[in-house]
Amino acid sequence: MEAERLLRGAALRVTRPRVAVLTAVYEQPHAETDSIIGVVRQDLGGVSHQAVYDVLRALTSAGLVRRIEPSGSVARYESRVGDNHHHVVCRSCGAIADVDCAVLETPCLTASDDHGYAIDEAEVIFWGLCPACHTAPPSSTPTS
Repeated sequence: MEAERLLRGAALRVTRPRVAVLTAVYEQPHAETDSIIGVVRQDLGGVSHQAVYDVLRALTSAGLVRRIEPSGSVARYESRVGDNHHHVVCRSCGAIADVDCAVLETPCLTASDDHGYAIDEAEVIFWGLCPACHTAPPSSTPTS
């Protein structure tokens, strides 16, 4: 199984919760913890919130998943790691999609002053309305 190979490659012990959580992250990109817990419970039955949080922390530390937290949103997890891609977030429904890094000039990814930091990642989030929310009729507000 792919999850088992990834865990072994990261020198992590292969356990049923780790396999289930990693598989859930791969199947549901940008999922929040509660969604991951729901998927894992469908697979394993009773598993505690804390166990899933612990597995997510271990997978993130090992570089197998990436944790993102757009402003105003709960933490989300994705399996796309090892590149410097970005995200687009819908202001209305919260949907998130990947955006590949611009390939020619990327001035926003080079700090004008690094203040002595050893920068190893830049995060860019684009905000707007997803196609479904953009084309949805405006909601009517009751008048008094």
